[in-house]
Amino acid sequence: MILTGIADEAGDHVDTQIAATKELGWQHIEARFVQVDGFDKGSIHEIPEQAFDQAASAFADAGIQVCSIGSTIGNWAHSIADPFEITEAEIQRCIERMHRLGAKIVRYMSYAILEEGKENDLEEQLFEERIRRAKEIITRFEAAGIIPVHENCMNYGGMSITHALQMQEAIPDMKWAFDSGNPVFNPDRSKPRPYPRQDAWEFYQALKPHIAHVHIKDGHWDTQTAQCTFTMPGEGQGQVERILADLSDSDYCGFISIEPHVATVFHDTTEKDNHPQAKAREQFTSYVEYGRRLASLIGKSS
Repeated sequence: MILTGIADEAGDHVDTQIAATKELGWQHIEARFVQVDGFDKGSIHEIPEQAFDQAASAFADAGIQVCSIGSTIGNWAHSIADPFEITEAEIQRCIERMHRLGAKIVRYMSYAILEEGKENDLEEQLFEERIRRAKEIITRFEAAGIIPVHENCMNYGGMSITHALQMQEAIPDMKWAFDSGNPVFNPDRSKPRPYPRQDAWEFYQALKPHIAHVHIKDGHWDTQTAQCTFTMPGEGQGQVERILADLSDSDYCGFISIEPHVATVFHDTTEKDNHPQAKAREQFTSYVEYGRRLASLIGKSS
């Protein structure tokens, strides 16, 4: 197992991401969003060319390798009804930048769930179109020598184990980035409403033969408030210790990437921050502590 992390959870600026990685003694970063001087934060494959050049140079100068890209391709902010040309352009930009960074793995998703209001899903989810697009995404990346991995997040493939396996059956060679924390707060849409939450261990077991990349997140779901409180690894309902032990027993030799969400929730657009300096310190220290605790758990499971 090789430890890495989605480093924008330590901080937006490239220097902060590098500092957190070095503090942990790691050599790799999973790049998702980044900010450099003179430019706003943005996706590593969508920021202006000059901003990307600065970020790429900073990683290289620090001796940090970008092992993977947490792309926005087909993610929960993208509708399956959007023209596919949007995705095609993102793929091309992503491939070009991954080649420049030497990154070999890219995370993608199968577009937002179609719903009328929160967890009120439409019956028609355009499965065939999602599969057509996923096949094209996979083909384009693989042709460029890149490994595309689909995440069990807030998209069609993350709706339930049943939905994930439907995709797997339609695309037998499909590979996955399994996130231990996503089942904690994602509804199991294979069940009748009101949807229960998913089971992380069961989801992991269902996808295990196809997992090529792992994200570690953990948390507690409160059924009364319908909210997830994110925790340090091993302290929540994400079955983190059990999954890590099984990965070790199975001789998994890929990347384990932390995505703490402890100090920041990437997709929470309502989050308010009235004390930016204190928030930045909290992000950095909690990210580093998260990485250390994960390393300790892996040590116990080995």
